[in-house]
Amino acid sequence: MNLNSGAIPLGRVAGINLFLHWSWFLVAAIEIQSRSGSYSSIVWNILEYLAIFAIVLLHEFGHALACRQVGGTAKQIILWPLGGIAYVDPPQRPGATLWSIAAGPLVNVALIPILWGALHVGGAAGWEDSMPNVVHLVTAVFWINVVILAFNLLPIYPLDGGKILWALLWFFLGRARSLLVATVLGFFGIIAYVCLSIWTGFTWAIVMAIFLFMNCWSSFKYARAQMQFDQLPRRLGFACPSCLKPPPIGAYWRCGQCQQGFDTFQTGGVCPNCSSAYSVAVCMDCHRGYPMGEWAKGGGVAGAAGTFGETDLTGTL
Repeated sequence: MNLNSGAIPLGRVAGINLFLHWSWFLVAAIEIQSRSGSYSSIVWNILEYLAIFAIVLLHEFGHALACRQVGGTAKQIILWPLGGIAYVDPPQRPGATLWSIAAGPLVNVALIPILWGALHVGGAAGWEDSMPNVVHLVTAVFWINVVILAFNLLPIYPLDGGKILWALLWFFLGRARSLLVATVLGFFGIIAYVCLSIWTGFTWAIVMAIFLFMNCWSSFKYARAQMQFDQLPRRLGFACPSCLKPPPIGAYWRCGQCQQGFDTFQTGGVCPNCSSAYSVAVCMDCHRGYPMGEWAKGGGVAGAAGTFGETDLTGTL
């Protein structure tokens, strides 16, 4: 799903661009109005809804900052009615991926004692009688945080729980095969989630299930394609500095000038059709670009001078 369309920029924090999807306002109005009797004033309903998305935002920042900590990139977070999405690209290693994923739920874990402590302070100070709206707000936010944590830890791909399962299996099965297993299990989890949603009559859960299925299906297809790609013959004299995989043998790089496909490691980074030179080669597995000299193992080929052009992987990936 392309959430960038209709996203409103909110600013930039710690080098991360924040966006809010326009549909957030529509759903916020419906949800706030539906709970208008919970407090003495609708202002408290608005504060409760904003607090929910403050928790979601902290959760997504957990993903983003952890990804950066392990050498990955994280440049964008989008908030929308069903939560938030952090666009992160950790190094393609199971440990780095696991930490990038797990850091989000760990933020919710850290918030539990903070909110629990606020409730106890309020109880000792007699806020239940003097400031009942505050007590109700903190109580609601506490349980919402717990629900967000529990929901995200469900082993359903692409929820955090499903992705954590993928990262753990990655240590034993490899990247593509572990993703395939995680997505297949995710389909069963989504079916169970839909059945529970229908039984409880929770409409928003059906919308979430559709979103989960679309992402799970997309990752399932990618895992199958990646498994086929992994079977290609490899040029063992080189290895990607990030994921350590040797590049495939074949015309999988495309010249940005003439659009001709060629094997950049066979030609030393020079397009055989138009002679354009490229000093950087993009990994067909993790899609990160590095100077060709950094790919060499035991001598290898020196990188040719020039600038990096467009790259395109032919085939199904």
